[in-house]
Amino acid sequence: MEIGVGLPSVIRDVAGDTVLEWAREADRAGFSSLATLDRLVYDNYDCLTTLAAAAAVTERARLATTIMISPLQANTALLAKQAATVDRLSGGRLVLGVAAGARPDDFRASGVPMAGRGRRVEAQVAELREIWSGARRGFAGGIGPTVASPPPILMGGHSPAALARTARVADGWISGGGGVDMFTGGVHALRAAWREAGREGSPRIVSLTYFALGSSARELADGYLNDYYGFAPPYAQLVARNAAVGEAKLTETLTRLRDIGCDEVVLAPCGSSLDQLKELREVVGK
Repeated sequence: MEIGVGLPSVIRDVAGDTVLEWAREADRAGFSSLATLDRLVYDNYDCLTTLAAAAAVTERARLATTIMISPLQANTALLAKQAATVDRLSGGRLVLGVAAGARPDDFRASGVPMAGRGRRVEAQVAELREIWSGARRGFAGGIGPTVASPPPILMGGHSPAALARTARVADGWISGGGGVDMFTGGVHALRAAWREAGREGSPRIVSLTYFALGSSARELADGYLNDYYGFAPPYAQLVARNAAVGEAKLTETLTRLRDIGCDEVVLAPCGSSLDQLKELREVVGK
């Protein structure tokens, strides 16, 4: 099982140079991916812009949105160009994770209707791939920059509709931070949907897992997660309960995910201090 790390770009008041230092250190340490989350109405950095900056200070780790709320991007052709730009600038390291989104305020603020977002994200995946294939769109040809190979697309969501959508059009699935039990149920449902959709091979399966380490780990996790998911208090409590808080819980979580067949876990920090990354490296042997 590969181990990636989330960048602290969705933590309030984090300095830009801190985000980039996380990227440098995590890349040097050998983490498989550097990941960003997405949200509009919050004090966070834009997910693709952050990955573009990370591309300039890293060399080997994949750069992943885990996930981007793609229906907020009403212009899919522009999104295709932005994503292809990050992919080219990084030497083909982009992994585009997308999902339908669940926060009404994000949709209101963007002026995009929330209804029908599941259908829109599926249509976006088809259009992204068409554009990346070089399909002609005007007098000058296609929408560049040209990519050597299309970035892999992962899809998030735990609902039956989201899992069926993943099985129809995506390369894999990323689970949210609801814990190993929720992840396990989603994996079984996805594999069944994959077979029903007549897909060959196996989907790539990724888990987003929040972590906090050190003497104030519990306080750090509760404070951040209850703020970030405060729009849905029951879910915030679920995520906080299942976060990998402390070395023992993190080790147990990684073991369980590996045993279930997780291909990659993305460990998203609850704090922006570089001490969190240092302690994480010690626990996972990076």
